[in-house]
Amino acid sequence: MQWAKIFGAKKVVVFDINNERLDLAKKLGSDNGINTLDENFMKDALELTDNRGFDYVFETAGNTITMKMAFELAANKANVCFIGTPTKEITFSVKEWEQMNRKEFNLTGSWMSYSAPFPGKEWELTAHYFKTGELKFDESLIYKKIPLKEISTAFEMYKNNQVKGKLLIDSEAL
Repeated sequence: MQWAKIFGAKKVVVFDINNERLDLAKKLGSDNGINTLDENFMKDALELTDNRGFDYVFETAGNTITMKMAFELAANKANVCFIGTPTKEITFSVKEWEQMNRKEFNLTGSWMSYSAPFPGKEWELTAHYFKTGELKFDESLIYKKIPLKEISTAFEMYKNNQVKGKLLIDSEAL
């Protein structure tokens, strides 16, 4: 969300199922937050665009439901980018496929933060925008801090689906 603002988005809307994360998004600069568990979330979201749809949609969860939601939220000729890594197969109904065809949007993917040579330009940009204050950090972005000597705990937490955010592996806390 912050990168969209940094690179010139006039208005940014964040979608989530967790109101705490939506509050954090607003704190960090989102113009609106939509909880997708709300009954009328799609109607409310599209009203923000006068029912036109969004010009850019970035799907970051990798969930088949949110991937399909991205298609529904996209405006005609929009750009849809999948960043999240899916864990299940995705199929489309005839109606969903027709909607994709009629909207003629561009679909692309982004493989997170890998570039060559390392460190790539995105790391230099990150450092720059943190330094200028345009890219903001909040402690609540970190779900849990784990000492490096206990890194196996972090892997177990991921394996058992116990992580609800980002883990910080602390090499200083030996």
